[in-house]
Amino acid sequence: MTATTADVWLPFPPGEVDGLPDSFRYRRWDGEDEFPADPAACVFYVTPYMKSQAVTLRPLPAMPALSVVQTLTAGIDHVLPGLGHLRPGVRLCNARGVHEASTAELALTLTLASLRGIPGMVRGQDREEWRGGFYEALADKSVLIVGYGAIGAAIEDRLLPFECGRITRVARSARTAPHGPVHALGDLPALLPDADVVILSTPLTEDTRGLAGAAFLGRMKDGALLVNVSRGPVADTGSLLAELESGRLRAALDVTDPEPLPPAHPLWHAPNVLITPHVGGSSSAFEPRAKRLIARQLTRFAAGEPVENTVLITD
Repeated sequence: MTATTADVWLPFPPGEVDGLPDSFRYRRWDGEDEFPADPAACVFYVTPYMKSQAVTLRPLPAMPALSVVQTLTAGIDHVLPGLGHLRPGVRLCNARGVHEASTAELALTLTLASLRGIPGMVRGQDREEWRGGFYEALADKSVLIVGYGAIGAAIEDRLLPFECGRITRVARSARTAPHGPVHALGDLPALLPDADVVILSTPLTEDTRGLAGAAFLGRMKDGALLVNVSRGPVADTGSLLAELESGRLRAALDVTDPEPLPPAHPLWHAPNVLITPHVGGSSSAFEPRAKRLIARQLTRFAAGEPVENTVLITD
């Protein structure tokens, strides 16, 4: 199949993406019931954003010519179950560079709002109650970032002006980063008891599923705040609920398990929890950055150059 007969599937109208190469036929598909063309001609598939896993994976079995799957999310866990339908050599790329700023902003927002008691003040405003008092500051707090990739680093960049007492970094393996040492996941038991705020920004993998479970939460200090901007299943909901209902821990969650959180779920009304509906990356920063990534990736692909952000290659 030559480039001139090859299709690229995009979730945006092609005319709205500046810089697309002329080498391909562009088909817009954002998860509608009907496909825009025969999937067999697709060589580059940009997945719909914030659609269900079933929708995202539906065309993959009918794409024998596919070379690249480009997600518009930082995480790729929702795509992994469909890779078995693909031929060897297909590259799966994530959206590194698209969501860091927005997700880091929300992580900081959740942290500050929780510490300063903003949810209670909003409820007080609704009731015309003046809820004065003494509230916590982020200044001088010890913050532990669990998942120190691009998003974790962006979170630290935004924490620095707030004069935290200490920022500690944890990733899958130990290394040195521009802001200082990064600890391995195995160091968490020794690090958790000293943290006032624990921010989860790790990808969802077999190693991190349920990472913030009973043992993890049990090692957090009394009154500590857990902030989750990663994936819901990184935290064990039952264990977290037990800690919240006891009043020992607080939480601010942009992601939950299950998700969306259904009506009547006990997490909705647990004490000391702030919940946002998985909007870490869904901001005004998303679309322009996503379109620039798509144009850059397709320009490289059309020129026969390696695409960026490859997280795995099918075998």
